[in-house]
Amino acid sequence: MDRNSVAGLVLIGIILISYSFFTAPTAEQLAEEKKTQDSIALVAKQKADLQKAAVAKSLVADTAVVAVADSANDTLANAASAARYGAFAAAAAGAEQTTVLENNLIKVTLTNKGGRVKSVELKKYKTWDGKPVTLFDSDSTKFGLNFFAQNRSISTDNLYFTAVGNAANVGEKDSASLSMRLFAGSPDRYIEFQYFLKGNDYKLGYKINLVGVSDVIAQNTGYLELNWNQIIDNQEKDIKTERQNSTIYYMFSDEEVDYISERKDEAMDLPTKVKWVAMKQHFFTQVLMADNAFDKPTHIETKAGGETDSFVKQMKASFTIPYAHNGNESFGMHFYFGPNHYQTLKAEGFNLEKQIPLGWGIFGWVNRFVVIPIFNFLNSFDWNYGIIILILTIVIKLMLLPLTFKAYLSQAKMKVLKPEVDEIQAKHKEDPMKLQQEMMGLYRKAGVSPLGGCLPMLLQMPILIAMFRFFPQSIELRQESFLWAHDLSSYDSILDLPFNIPFYGDHVSLFTLLMTISTLLITKVNSSTQMTNPQMKWMMYLMPIIFLGVFNSYSAGLSYYYFLANTISIGQQYLFRSFVDEDEIHRKIQENKKRPAAATKSKFQQRLEKMAKEKGYQMPKK
Repeated sequence: MDRNSVAGLVLIGIILISYSFFTAPTAEQLAEEKKTQDSIALVAKQKADLQKAAVAKSLVADTAVVAVADSANDTLANAASAARYGAFAAAAAGAEQTTVLENNLIKVTLTNKGGRVKSVELKKYKTWDGKPVTLFDSDSTKFGLNFFAQNRSISTDNLYFTAVGNAANVGEKDSASLSMRLFAGSPDRYIEFQYFLKGNDYKLGYKINLVGVSDVIAQNTGYLELNWNQIIDNQEKDIKTERQNSTIYYMFSDEEVDYISERKDEAMDLPTKVKWVAMKQHFFTQVLMADNAFDKPTHIETKAGGETDSFVKQMKASFTIPYAHNGNESFGMHFYFGPNHYQTLKAEGFNLEKQIPLGWGIFGWVNRFVVIPIFNFLNSFDWNYGIIILILTIVIKLMLLPLTFKAYLSQAKMKVLKPEVDEIQAKHKEDPMKLQQEMMGLYRKAGVSPLGGCLPMLLQMPILIAMFRFFPQSIELRQESFLWAHDLSSYDSILDLPFNIPFYGDHVSLFTLLMTISTLLITKVNSSTQMTNPQMKWMMYLMPIIFLGVFNSYSAGLSYYYFLANTISIGQQYLFRSFVDEDEIHRKIQENKKRPAAATKSKFQQRLEKMAKEKGYQMPKK
């Protein structure tokens, strides 16, 4: 940088410093400036305070508006409730409260919402996975009255009742009661649901009282509708079997008991008065019974759950309650919440035990008058149920022993005649009518009945079929174990398969396998003494294989019984052989053939001879 440039920069610096010195404000000017800034700050603060006050005032005003709006909404809600429920508007809102009535058998939880039973627990029973048996809970039931009042449709299940009474745990000889009241605008007008519970009882008394509401309920109403809807929960291991044994039973006022289909969805209107309706599960039931009778009609309906659903069925019942518009009216009923135990239901009366499907006609009689009395007697000794079934089988086999021996003896006679029968069949194989004539002539001369072995076996069939109905329905076997079976009322499984075999299942039942093997063995033993054509013999061996699939998911107690019965039958066959001399039978038959044939002929022989004469055949001479 040259000298002239340096001199210029120095001169500029002197000028800037001089300007700053001579233009700096004085002390008076600085004080005035501070005063001005303080005034500006004060004005800004006052402005901010005014803005805050305005906002606060606005908030107060908004709160007042909200309060007014809430009050208006409450007024509108009350007006809507009054418009919707009329005299029952005060019961449209509330908080749910529950009260428990219980004894040593059941625990009943009542709720003020709907004044109904909210849940029922059976204290002495467990589900298949060890939980308490709860027949239903709040989410699976709907129960209440429907009627018209002041041109409005009222459903009590949506309204809040007032509980009158306290919770109680009822002793064996005591009783307790609780009322739920739905007020209709005043304390002297209400609908009341009364509940009564005694000690050591599965029944819950239930009464509807209509007090002072005759001017509230529509004058043209001659009845009230009582709706009862349930979702039946799964209690057993095999939900498929449980569905097949769950449906609605009912009894007409003339004591006729009937039910709707267990295997399909069904709905119907019962055209006459009904005494009771039961929502029956496999081993438990819920019954609503009128003291007198429900008026007609009563609508009932069932709908099964799908394969992926965890519930068993949906069941609905709609009852007709007569109403005469008197000042005070009552309709008495009671519930039964309990097991499908034959003696327990029978003790309740009114044919409640007919909910247990023991079989129709003679099969039911065998169960009621033979099997159940013997089973109960053996059960009184408190033995394991596997032992009880064994002794029951032996007793029944001893009772049938004369018929079994007679059948074996007839089969032995037919076996002795087999060579002569084969000869006749070969001689007249082209002439069926002549063949039958010769066969009947042979049997008549020999003194042998071709039905002698069939009739004793047919007489044993009611026992076999009765057992088929008895064991799967016996609650005594429920969750009772024996050997490898954990529950004799359900199927036993020694192997759970990772796949499902059509017509068989996804498990292997050992009792069913043993039953099938024993059936094949007894078929083989019997075939040596029976005259059976090849096609029939093939069918006799095929049937046990078919039953292998059918019984695989049935009660283990039933398969165990059939296995025992077959085993004893095989032993009887070998025992009979040691007492029956076929050579002696053959000798007696030959002697009988030499004797003159009896003059008396059976109706079957008479019809056969008549048919032969009509076709131009001559009966063989005696």
